Amino acid sequence: MAIRAMGPSGQCETGLDAAGAALPELLAPAGGLDQMLAAIAAGTDAIYAGLGGFNARVSAHGFTDDEFARGCAVAHAHGVRVYVTLNVFVFDDELSDAVALGAHALELGADALIVADAGLACALSAAIPGVEIHLSTQAGVHSEGAVRLAADELGVERVTTARELTVDEIAALCATGVPIEVFCHGAICIGYSGACEFSALRRGRSAMRGDCTQPCRLAYDLVDEAGQSVVAVEGDRLLCPHDYLGIAHLPELVDAGVASLKIEGRMKNPDYVFNVVRVWRRALDMLRDGAWDPGAVEELERELGRSFNRGFTDAYLRGRSGAELMSFERAINQGVRVGRLVAVGHEEVTVELDAAVAAGDMLEIRFYPGVDARPDVPKRWPQVPCPVDAAAGKRVVVHCKRKVDAGCEVYLIRSAGVLDQTAAVLERMRAEADAIAPVARAVEVLPFEDVAVDGGASTELAERAVPAHMVFAWQLMDADPRGERDLSDAVVVLDEVCRTGDVDRTRSLMQRAGRVVCRNLGQVVIARELGMTFDVAAPVFCANRVTLTWLRGLGAGRVYLSAELLGNDAERVAELAACPGVLGPVDADRPELMVCEHCLLTAEGACATDATGQVRCRDCSRRQQARFLVERDGTRLPVVIDACGRTRIFLS
Repeated sequence: MAIRAMGPSGQCETGLDAAGAALPELLAPAGGLDQMLAAIAAGTDAIYAGLGGFNARVSAHGFTDDEFARGCAVAHAHGVRVYVTLNVFVFDDELSDAVALGAHALELGADALIVADAGLACALSAAIPGVEIHLSTQAGVHSEGAVRLAADELGVERVTTARELTVDEIAALCATGVPIEVFCHGAICIGYSGACEFSALRRGRSAMRGDCTQPCRLAYDLVDEAGQSVVAVEGDRLLCPHDYLGIAHLPELVDAGVASLKIEGRMKNPDYVFNVVRVWRRALDMLRDGAWDPGAVEELERELGRSFNRGFTDAYLRGRSGAELMSFERAINQGVRVGRLVAVGHEEVTVELDAAVAAGDMLEIRFYPGVDARPDVPKRWPQVPCPVDAAAGKRVVVHCKRKVDAGCEVYLIRSAGVLDQTAAVLERMRAEADAIAPVARAVEVLPFEDVAVDGGASTELAERAVPAHMVFAWQLMDADPRGERDLSDAVVVLDEVCRTGDVDRTRSLMQRAGRVVCRNLGQVVIARELGMTFDVAAPVFCANRVTLTWLRGLGAGRVYLSAELLGNDAERVAELAACPGVLGPVDADRPELMVCEHCLLTAEGACATDATGQVRCRDCSRRQQARFLVERDGTRLPVVIDACGRTRIFLS
């Protein structure tokens, strides 16, 4: 296997494409030692993994210290870097333990730490001289200003951006000169990362603490004020998106200058890691060798489809977020299409293949009852094993006792070949891991008490007169579409999202407001440039006094704690909440569960367009009608779509 030299930010220094651009690092997930070894064997450049409880996948299998140390030793022998995720928000009583865990990870062989909490980033930098820190996507970075602030004020060496960004937006972030990591493959949270309290407020388990109950994968109805369903699409997974697939955009992402391509999946099995990494490795090598062929993308995508997926989408990269983004029918593995039924006999069916299959592959037959079937007749999607190897174009006879019809599509949902290849690779890699001697590193750790945690003092900004009137920016897009209202007597609560297209509107609001509440690091940058008096609120998340000190240092006056903290962790944040200028939730009257780029109203049917064929969310008549997302227990959650087409779901 070729060993790739890696720069400090992780970008490949010796891997160049045919045009001479540096290839991005390929970053693979590992929920345990087997996944780590599978990624190395498949050709990854770097691995990210959790160690201990301070990570956003607390239910991942994880590693023992010995397993992690051996995994790091094998990785380094192959020129592969290792990053450890500490990407949850931590409380004051946890900071010292989180710093100790970060130091321990480095001693065992980790090369960098992935962090979301600003206070933890400050504490790690102060306690561990020279530590390399990457900012997690949970920090909600969407704009160039936020990227620069993270690098300049937090000292991070890399920033992982939001999944929702387009290729052009990613290129603009890369142009800052700060190494940018982007997602390229895998599951998508429909809500903006760092801005979702759905799990915490409805089920008491926090996504910000790595314990999300995944409400976006559940069944819902969408109803009007009278309680009548308005859903027109097939299926009830109204918040479940397809999986992210950016491989068709690989040349654009390389040209944009991304430092790292991140594959999602720390909860996935070793065969998923092995197959997905090797396909992406093949694609990068094709680009490096000048052999990239857009015609090969379909085959690459087909190979990726042999591993767990909910169907694929590249909608965000193209600036789209409507129904094409969504997997309304299913929240589970959808596999990849391999053929269709051409004949149905007694307890057997004939499949005409358009892709190769192997003996032992698990096939799924997508049977839908006809239009004349009774409403209570369920869809039948029987899963049947393939008995033989067969090439594309061939026909195979498969045993099937369930009722299906000719014409049904057939999908491969488990590849025997991928499983067998992964097993063979793991046997070899485990032997290498058993034979290697871990190398312990000496990591200098300063006493945690040396890290300043004074956040209790009131500041001049916090004590200035505060207008009593509070308005939300997303509501002003309809209430004041021309931007003419005098807001000098108001506190304007800005949106959770601040992408490039939001900057001008945000700047205009700030210039007219008496005071603003920033909910994104990009907004903090604009407020500081304008010399504005500003406060902060989640998703600028504050759970400890080190973060409070850092926010005060940026110039923040008052700090609003999140609804989930005061709802689920009131005792742990009591000291923080008692600090002068620290207040309760900015949305206490109606807590917001989630904000997402996807418009939920697309479940009602195709969007209306203007004369040019463009969708104009601002003029959408559906937005003017009351809508509620209904959970299985009957709870109705108010839904509002703003003039940008973003969905906001509120606690009932």
